[in-house]
Amino acid sequence: MSITIAIIIFSIMVSCSNKTDIPKIQNVGMLLEGSISDHAWNQIGYNGLQAVSNQFNVDVLYKEGIETKNEIIDAVDEFVQNGVNLIFGHSNIYGRYFGQIAEEYPKVQFVYFNGNYFDENVVSLNFNSHAMGFYGGMIAAKMSQSKQVGVIAAYEWQQEIEGFYEGVKFQDPNIRVHINFVNSRYDEELAVEIYDQMRTKDVDVFYPLSYSFSNTIIEQVRKDNIYAIGYVEDQSYIDKSAVLTSTVQHVDMLYENIAHIFNQGQLQGGYFTFDFQDGFITLGKFSDQVPKSFQQYMSNYIDEYTRTNLLPNES
Repeated sequence: MSITIAIIIFSIMVSCSNKTDIPKIQNVGMLLEGSISDHAWNQIGYNGLQAVSNQFNVDVLYKEGIETKNEIIDAVDEFVQNGVNLIFGHSNIYGRYFGQIAEEYPKVQFVYFNGNYFDENVVSLNFNSHAMGFYGGMIAAKMSQSKQVGVIAAYEWQQEIEGFYEGVKFQDPNIRVHINFVNSRYDEELAVEIYDQMRTKDVDVFYPLSYSFSNTIIEQVRKDNIYAIGYVEDQSYIDKSAVLTSTVQHVDMLYENIAHIFNQGQLQGGYFTFDFQDGFITLGKFSDQVPKSFQQYMSNYIDEYTRTNLLPNES
C-alpha cells in the first residue's frame, strides 16, 4: 500500500477538526527500551524515525534502554528542550507514563504502541495480530510433514497464539499445536530450550513470537532443515527456504503516516487498531518450498478478509 493511500485510510479514523494547540511537526523524538541494533522491532522503529526525518527535513533524537519512569521523564524533558513536539514511545511500557505526564506538555503529541492509555495528546497504536497469526497457522499446517507445529510465545496474552491455533485447525484439524511461553521478550536461552523440547516431539514448523528471539529460533530451524514463520519483519533474509513466510507489521510506515497526520494538525488522542485492511500488516515473501498454487490460495483468502473483515473460519 502506498503512503498516500495509507494516509487517507488513517485520516478517516481521526478528527478532521483543526487542532490549533499543537503546531506542525518540529523535531521528533523516540524512546526505545532496547537497542536499535537488535535487527527487529527497535531497528524497524528507528527506520521509521529516519523516514520521518527525511520526509519533513527535521531533526530526530532517540534514546535507547529507557524503561523506568524517571528515565522517561528525563528523556521527555530533554527532547522538549530540544524542540521536539512529536514523541514516539516504541513499546507498550510508555503508555502509562505518557498518560501521567502528558498534561505537563500540552503542545507535545505522544504516541506509543499496544496499550489502553490515551488522552487528548496521547495516541495508542495497536496491531490486530489475530488475523496474521491465523494465516501463519494455515501455512504452517500446509507445510508440516510430521503434523506437529509449535508456537514459542513471549507471553500468554499475545493475539497471534489463538489466531495461529485457529488457522492450523482450519487448514488441517488433525495437526497438533504445541504452545509454550518464555514469559519474556528477551530470554533467548529459554526460547532455545523450549525449541529443543518441541523438537523431541517432532515439531517441524515453528512460530516464534518475539522480535528478540525469533532470529535465534530461525537459525536453529535452518540448521535442522525444517521450517519457521517469521515475525514482525520479513525474515526471509535469514533463509529464503526455511522461512515459509513472515507475519509483517509495517511499524516504520505507520510512524511516517502518523507524522503526516500530525503535520496536518488532525491527529487526535485515542486508541487505534490496524490490520490487513489498512496495509500495515501483510505476509512477507513466500519460500520457494510453498507451492505456487497454495500461495495463490492464501492470497485469495487475504483479499477476501480485506474486503469482508471475516476470516475463513468465520465466513
